[in-house]
Amino acid sequence: SRRSSREVLLGGVAPRRSEVVRALAAMSDHEDHHFETADSGASATFPMQAGEIRKGSHLMIKGRPCKCIEVSTSKTGKHGHAKAHIVALDIFTGKKMEDLCPTSHNLDVPFVKKTEYQVLTADADTGEVSLLTETGDTKDDLNLPTFVKIGEPTEDDKKVTEEILKALEDGKDCTAIVQAACGEEKIIGTKVTDPK
Repeated sequence: SRRSSREVLLGGVAPRRSEVVRALAAMSDHEDHHFETADSGASATFPMQAGEIRKGSHLMIKGRPCKCIEVSTSKTGKHGHAKAHIVALDIFTGKKMEDLCPTSHNLDVPFVKKTEYQVLTADADTGEVSLLTETGDTKDDLNLPTFVKIGEPTEDDKKVTEEILKALEDGKDCTAIVQAACGEEKIIGTKVTDPK
């Protein structure tokens, strides 16, 4: 005899209706809660309504972490939904991005973390930088900001690179500010002090 899909779903026993509803709910739970994950295995983003985004807020556009530089809302028609027009810059490449969506629509907001490390060495030719972590280990997986994989370095990238190289050349203490989001990291600023 052909088993109904209800029986197949719950392993051959003709189930009660409440069990089917529970099983289907469990299945849809698995599908809905899929977040982009960073290397740590924790979620790299959290949802926020588009209407809550402000200038200076972080958000994801086309899968890239961005910082909002301009946001405007427009009401469309009598029964239309208000829309948010968001202009933002990619926090790693500086590329301008735009998004237009209903204000009630949920956007992904990346967790952005800034960490300070002491700069031990920086090589102007290869771009390699060696940083000292709080635990006393070295972190050697970052490059000077002008060594970019995509596009051209921004003016800020050039400024930060110059500051790091000059500080090391002058024998000063240099701290790099590293920004991290969605599994990517980049040196975005420096603090230079005279050695103690």
